Amino acid sequence: MRFRGSLIAAVLAATLPLLSAWAEPLQAVPAVQASNATQATMLDAVWAGERVVAVGDHGVVLLSDDQGKRFRQARSVPVSTQLTGVSFVDAQRGWAVGHWGAILATTDGGESWQIQRLSSDEDRPLFAVHFFNAQQGVAVGLWSLLLTTEDGGKTWTEQSLPPPPGAKKADLNLMGLFADSHGTLYATAEHGQLLHSGDHGKSWGYLDTGYTGTLWSGAVLNDGSLLLGGQRGTLLQGANEGKDLRRLPTHGKGSVTAMAVAGTRVLVVGLDGLMMLSDDGGRHFQEKQSADGLSLTAVLLDAEGAPILFSRRGVVPRQE
Repeated sequence: MRFRGSLIAAVLAATLPLLSAWAEPLQAVPAVQASNATQATMLDAVWAGERVVAVGDHGVVLLSDDQGKRFRQARSVPVSTQLTGVSFVDAQRGWAVGHWGAILATTDGGESWQIQRLSSDEDRPLFAVHFFNAQQGVAVGLWSLLLTTEDGGKTWTEQSLPPPPGAKKADLNLMGLFADSHGTLYATAEHGQLLHSGDHGKSWGYLDTGYTGTLWSGAVLNDGSLLLGGQRGTLLQGANEGKDLRRLPTHGKGSVTAMAVAGTRVLVVGLDGLMMLSDDGGRHFQEKQSADGLSLTAVLLDAEGAPILFSRRGVVPRQE
């Protein structure tokens, strides 16, 4: 079985651990300008200054300059393969990652992109990217693929991970990246593993979460504690050392795909319409479902704390 562009790449990577990464050599084809681009599956979204930048299927990059009310397609994207993660350090400079180990960069707020890295003979996807500043960044993906850069992505170096406790080698799928205000970087992974690095991704350790399923996403809350999301509605919260993680009660069974934090407001979304909102910094959540149980894949909170939602059917129209 292969990855399917209409579903969340990260979910399929973990559920298909024996997926062959070898395929026909890739010929990079630019993303097509499409009238229905806003209906493409979006897998990640970030703020670039006051602009929303979202990435997803078929190399589609969507931009919004009105807090997510209207989106348009980026002018130029050099690949039409699935993009899975995006990171910006300011209003102009950003990076996106995806299938075939692609790393793209932009210096004009996402309007146009250039290839920094592309593997033409091995489809070993990257699932997440995080830049600390304009020079130092980290990208992670399938089978413990871990790349770092110290020069803004001009060169990328593959780093070796130590094996998880009790294992002989590191072959985890690394699903997501997030960082705290002190520069500690966290990576969510399979088998309940949470990795952390204090040196911009050069060396890593493991934190015991007490959970055995896949962790899809994570965030640092306003009080410095961690919030982690996993399979079947799993939501864990605890100290930034990974200690005393407690499982928050949820009724929904959809895997947690993304979360957004703005001050004390926290919004968690997932498959099968899972939505959980907290207005007290993550101590208590109110649970509800998206319209029609639509699987949600990415989320942001605007300046007023209102959600900007993305799904396997593209941009979710905002309610006025």
